[in-house]
Amino acid sequence: MKLQAFAKINWSLDITGVREDGYHFMDMLMQPVSISDEIEISSAPALSVTVSGFPPVRADESNLAYRAAAALKKAGHYRSGAAIHLFKRIPVGAGMGGGSTDAAAVLVGLNKLWGLSLPSAELEKIGLTIGADVPFFIRGGLTRTRGIGEAMESYEAEYNYWLLVIQPCAGLSTSQVFALWHDDPEMKRPDTDAALQALRSGNLSLLCASVENVLQPVSAHLKPEIGTACGRLVDEGAMAAKMTGSGSAVFGVFRSRPMAERAFRNLSAVYRTVFLCHTQHDSIRLEED
Repeated sequence: MKLQAFAKINWSLDITGVREDGYHFMDMLMQPVSISDEIEISSAPALSVTVSGFPPVRADESNLAYRAAAALKKAGHYRSGAAIHLFKRIPVGAGMGGGSTDAAAVLVGLNKLWGLSLPSAELEKIGLTIGADVPFFIRGGLTRTRGIGEAMESYEAEYNYWLLVIQPCAGLSTSQVFALWHDDPEMKRPDTDAALQALRSGNLSLLCASVENVLQPVSAHLKPEIGTACGRLVDEGAMAAKMTGSGSAVFGVFRSRPMAERAFRNLSAVYRTVFLCHTQHDSIRLEED
């Protein structure tokens, strides 16, 4: 069994509160983009994960794909295992959900391979125990996610946009970024309702005026290259340029594919990790052998 596990961007990211246990309440608009890892899964006596491609990640029991497989095996009372191979393309420590989308794809794939027939809602519950973004990747599409990742609303997005994604520096620690964030009353927050309206209606000008990421100032303080990359994207014609997740990747949204392609050619000479991509509905695509 082969699957494609797609990355995501945050059109908006807001923090609305902090729980007593330290978890942050979020309000985010997320959508899959056409950058993917490839995953191959086959039946095996025990669980195992191997990794190839770039960037390299650990292939042990700490890998989110392995943890997802182990959690599903326990939930489904399955006695055998699976051999899981990840071919990596999605940047690590980028805020694009590379580990989470791999975990979601493994849950979807093994649910079918093992004949468990668990509903998507059950897979989302299992996924939330692995990571806050995993339920989103199981669901896919344009999604507004609140709480700690468990409260999701899905919407139709009739328009998709061409993007340029840059990872201008080494990955950031999500826990470090959140630890440094504080509730600054002067902080610029997204207009999430307006951004959602814009995405549903195809109003690019309204979208670009509404998107914001409250973690970007913290991450850009730790890695000034983030702000520089956003500036370069705007200089190359992006209507807006923002960080996704807790960084370190940034994206620019363009009016047309030719404009994005021209920016891609120019910025590929500056940055090592640059992707030309577009938004889409699917977060996981399954192709059986």
